[in-house]
Amino acid sequence: MNKMKVGFISFAHMHAVSYLNAMLQRSDVEVIGIADEDAERVAPFTTDRGIPYYADYNELLAQDIDAVVICSENARHAELTFKAAEAGKHVLCEKPLGLSEEEMISMIRVCREQGVQLMTAFPCRFLTAVRQAKQAIDEGKIGDILAMKGTNRGTMPGGWFLEKEHSGGGAVFDHTVHVMDLMHWFTGSVVEEVYAHAETLFHDTDIDDAGMVHVKFANGVFAVLDPSWSRSSSFPTWGDVTLEIIGTKGTLSIDAFSQKNDLYSDAAQKANWSYWGDDMDTELINSFVDSIVQGKPVSVSGEDGYLSARVGLAAYESARIGQPVQLKPQG
Repeated sequence: MNKMKVGFISFAHMHAVSYLNAMLQRSDVEVIGIADEDAERVAPFTTDRGIPYYADYNELLAQDIDAVVICSENARHAELTFKAAEAGKHVLCEKPLGLSEEEMISMIRVCREQGVQLMTAFPCRFLTAVRQAKQAIDEGKIGDILAMKGTNRGTMPGGWFLEKEHSGGGAVFDHTVHVMDLMHWFTGSVVEEVYAHAETLFHDTDIDDAGMVHVKFANGVFAVLDPSWSRSSSFPTWGDVTLEIIGTKGTLSIDAFSQKNDLYSDAAQKANWSYWGDDMDTELINSFVDSIVQGKPVSVSGEDGYLSARVGLAAYESARIGQPVQLKPQG
């Protein structure tokens, strides 16, 4: 059996570690190398585990590989995707897909022109609660969706996430995209209007760490999302992903990370979550690999990444002018 050959470009984003581990678990995948300008950052995998290291990602792209996983700073997603596509490599890109509508549209176009697939890393789609909710909605169990309320509240990640030139924005951009993707997926519609607030309330930083994003979909559904970095360091885990969906025949509630036991330990001096549930990063990687190997479309496309990220961009514009922002219709 020929193995799918994969390279990694940048470990700036923490998801790179779990994505790599998921790749290494598969007998039909060979990790050819890791490219990162910070050799020390990837030393646990290159030096300790013997995966070839490339200081220049162009040298990695010149190798005989089928696909790359991009986990760089957000501002580099477009450049790296362009280069990978031009080298004929399929791309799994960390979210948010890009920092402007034009940038993301170009990424999608280049991949299409080069005949390679572009998948956006939205692992929340692979959680059991989310997939069961999608099935129930598609089967008409709650009727037609009328409104949704979601949260993606987390702890502040620090580092380059606080530098707008690298991240593109703070909590509103970082956390809107995950749940907005689920909202698009559930409704089968597209956001057409955004009204948002973006503030700095919880930390001593120049970038937004709090917000509220209100959206209206083309099919009339209304939704609101709290994407704040409002979880303190004493919270049991990094954050949450919740959704309440109101339909004409009933309601549906999702607590995406509730597959856990609550642990109260005197040693830790705080509550802890002992998580036993889905490994969504592994399921994301499995979906990407299976799609490439089987020659079928990826389950979360570049278009999906674009549609959710442009809501985050519009949220900042709305917060700036204090008015709703209309999004261009898809065509």
